[in-house]
Amino acid sequence: MRLFDTLTRTERDLRPLDGRTFRFYCCGPTVYGPAHIGNFRTFVLQDVLRRTLETGGIRTLHVRNITDVDDKTIRDSQKAEKSLKEFTRGWTVKFHDDCEKLGLLPPHIEPSAVEHIPQQIAMIAALVEKGHGYASDDGSVYFRISSFPGYGRLSRLDQRELEIGKTQNARSSSDEYEKDSLSDFVLWKGRKPEDGENFWASPWGEGRPGWHLECSAMIQEYLGDTFDLHSGGVDLVFPHHENEIAQSECACGGHFAEHWFHITHLLVDGGKMSKSLGNLYTLEDLAARGFSAMELRYVLIGAHYRKPLNFTLESLSAAREALAKLAKGARQLAAMTAPGTRLASADFGPFQGAWDSLSHDLNTPGALGGIFTGLREASNLTGDDAAAALAGFNRLMRALGLTLPEEVDQGAVVIPESIRALADARWQARLARNWQESDVLRGQLADQGWAVKDGKESYTLEPASGE
Repeated sequence: MRLFDTLTRTERDLRPLDGRTFRFYCCGPTVYGPAHIGNFRTFVLQDVLRRTLETGGIRTLHVRNITDVDDKTIRDSQKAEKSLKEFTRGWTVKFHDDCEKLGLLPPHIEPSAVEHIPQQIAMIAALVEKGHGYASDDGSVYFRISSFPGYGRLSRLDQRELEIGKTQNARSSSDEYEKDSLSDFVLWKGRKPEDGENFWASPWGEGRPGWHLECSAMIQEYLGDTFDLHSGGVDLVFPHHENEIAQSECACGGHFAEHWFHITHLLVDGGKMSKSLGNLYTLEDLAARGFSAMELRYVLIGAHYRKPLNFTLESLSAAREALAKLAKGARQLAAMTAPGTRLASADFGPFQGAWDSLSHDLNTPGALGGIFTGLREASNLTGDDAAAALAGFNRLMRALGLTLPEEVDQGAVVIPESIRALADARWQARLARNWQESDVLRGQLADQGWAVKDGKESYTLEPASGE
């Protein structure tokens, strides 16, 4: 398998460094609310990468962390008047439930930041001892970026920007910041009143680790100084992953990640997704509009990971149709297979082109197109040939993580009871010629993603186009 590497800007072969197990790390969720579909684009494509490796016969060790202490988790837990542990545990359970619905394989190891405070303190101590970290008057500890000549090589920051940052000796104590805030970054945050009871003892006083440090500490704990691949959304290239490289290589040696795999942003209706625009969808939001998690998964793998994906509600309807066609094709292949035939094959038969696409830079849209092409080519196969083709088809479904519907009904839309009740109330208002109430209820349906069409005797509901 070949995959684009963010560091070298080239496609490179993926092979386990130890010759046995492909060891990779994925930056996981910050559990202060439900993950949205933009988050899940990254997690789903990481899942497809793992599945593709395993389908190709490569054993994996998948580590994905849980960020359960940072600026946002502390802030929102206090707003909710809950302890940090209780607050983050609830959102972690929600995340796991969403992952299961989307068909994500659970990571082999899922460490949390809070559970690894001692490892983080030990890494900070090593950085201070080696001259890469320094304490400030308020009890915080910062990483001195001027001590690491390789800083900026992943994100390819302009050297002039680096020099400005070094000469200004600026510091940033925020967990997240933008490119124009290039500065020494915080390793340990001295205790502040707004942290409440969320602090730990350290050689530099009470406080908590900075967000960038947790991944480095947990990677060193479970994958060592050098490992096969590191992944996350493209927004993490700078500063998060740049900072990880600096602190890990300075504290532990090695060259950290052999390969970097980043997934590009998701757009909604051609624009940026944000809570203020009302287009920040979660799985629960889409379920309320009658769409399944598997339909979302199909949409999320429908564009190449290095290109923006434009999400629309219409794309979910198209995904429903596509999954139904795949299910129909699978049933036709099964019908052409002799009863009792063992579904085993060493290759992919008419689906080889789909597998080649998936193996070449995780080209998921090419793989999906190749599967439909393969189904057309396999339409006249019988007996053992049909059985071999079906085995190849099933292997690709596992690699893509797609579970097909048992029944083909392209026109069926699951309408939640709450939406049906709202639509019924609107119809009654219309029959009573209460046009104002009818319009208000129509607007409420539209706000929840549903379009209503009136007939002479009744009405129909369908998901709004999103246009």
